[in-house]
Amino acid sequence: MALSMPPIVRRVVTRAAGLFHPDRRLVAAEFDRRHYLGLSPDVAAAGADPLHHFLTHGWREGRDPNPNFSVRAYLHENPEVARTGLNPFVHYLRHGRKEGRATAPDLGFRYDIIAGRRPIEDEVRESVKATLARGAGEPERLAAGLAKARSGLSRLHVTFSHDDYRKNVGGVQLCMQIEAARVAEQGRDHLHIFPAAHWPVMRDGEEGRLGVLLNGEDLGVYRPADLAAALGKAGTADARERSFAIHSLLGHAVPETLAILEALRLEAGFLWLHDYSSLCAGYNLLRNSVEDCAAPLPESPACGICAFGPWRARHLVGHEQLFGGLTLTVVAPAAVTLDFWRTRWSLPAAGHVVHPHARLVERAAAPVPPSERPLRVAFLGYPVAHKGWPLFKRLVARHAGDARYVFFHLGAQQDTGVAAEFHEVRVAAGGPNAMQQALERLEIDVVLLWPLWRETFSFAAYEALAAGCAVVTGPDSGNVAAIVASTRQGAVLADDAAVEAAFESGQMAKLARAQRRPMLYDLTLSGMTADLLPARAEA
Repeated sequence: MALSMPPIVRRVVTRAAGLFHPDRRLVAAEFDRRHYLGLSPDVAAAGADPLHHFLTHGWREGRDPNPNFSVRAYLHENPEVARTGLNPFVHYLRHGRKEGRATAPDLGFRYDIIAGRRPIEDEVRESVKATLARGAGEPERLAAGLAKARSGLSRLHVTFSHDDYRKNVGGVQLCMQIEAARVAEQGRDHLHIFPAAHWPVMRDGEEGRLGVLLNGEDLGVYRPADLAAALGKAGTADARERSFAIHSLLGHAVPETLAILEALRLEAGFLWLHDYSSLCAGYNLLRNSVEDCAAPLPESPACGICAFGPWRARHLVGHEQLFGGLTLTVVAPAAVTLDFWRTRWSLPAAGHVVHPHARLVERAAAPVPPSERPLRVAFLGYPVAHKGWPLFKRLVARHAGDARYVFFHLGAQQDTGVAAEFHEVRVAAGGPNAMQQALERLEIDVVLLWPLWRETFSFAAYEALAAGCAVVTGPDSGNVAAIVASTRQGAVLADDAAVEAAFESGQMAKLARAQRRPMLYDLTLSGMTADLLPARAEA
């Protein structure tokens, strides 16, 4: 009969077993503790020894020992190793490296994106499941919440977007936060409507649930028909001072949107071009999420080989219905965005407006740092491929011991596998200049903004320029390339190879603050749609 050990004894025995694991010394030399714990929060929370966890359990769960070795890829490329049941990293260190075996197939990050893509059908099924799991509130609760409106809904501004802007971080969310604050200053009530669960596309026939905020207060989640009915009953006041703006229709169904606006007797409003979801379900116009497609004709062969191709009609037809049922003014945050959009599809807009999210106002000359210091290079935001993270990651790895450069990552989420100095920065309505202030404080010389898609605006570009940084970008980066060209503060380089060559040769040093002697700017944010609304009508 086995004797059970007290928990403290079990922990001691387990730890001792880990310390004397036969492969521990071999693996320890190349095990990245920080990387492993960053990818394994459960191990960190348990206070377990990460190296012992990897040796005993982690490798079987596909957890990688350092950012340069993929357990799954090594086993996939070496099936005979998989059949032995050996720890693949131990095999690589003992045999594989000497035999010239690759730690992973070097097919580039685009291959990794495509290989890891889930079918959109699967994502939609998950969205449906998550949506229905939210349930639906009772109409009486909604009516009680709407009754709290300051103006009795007579001075109501309605907005639609893809999520709850209070809980998520991003450009559209920041726009929504600013717009909410500005319409409140104008004495308007603000009703925000968003899908209760994440959706990768617009809905078309799938059952939905909509979250509702009134002046920033959560009123709950409701069936779209119940929401339209409640608004029809509550919104019986004069509708002349009501307005609406559509910031995103991901997760929305056009007939429901039209019914909600009809209940409030709203017909004329604004549609923002924060992205290109009015042209395709792939709202950033990246074919298979890796290559700019420039929105070709729907019947083109290019759409036939793209994962978003079968879903594109849903967005085109939906927006044709939207423009057919409403009088919409299209608002773009940059001229280059509007010019591109107008050449790609014909939608009967009532008007077109370029209204930048922010403007640069000259403040003072930037302090001049010592000319002999290393060039300070930064990446801003989430470490994701479509923002250019793979290129930045390669630069950091290639120049890790290069005294000419120091690399920084400023954002809300760290990639522990990259040896760049990380500074947590979160931009929100309460601190809209947080990124600019961090860039100034760190005296960053160069910001790499290398998006795969044509950015419609890019707060990051304006934040970098306002802080006196030079911006390095590519020719297909939309408004990023446009603002760099107009300010002449940075460089638009042809491709990844040109960027890597500029770092290798030292040409990038020409963008150092000491050589450019840049200006600092105040970043003046717009009021978004609030700036476009008419002043209050006189009684």
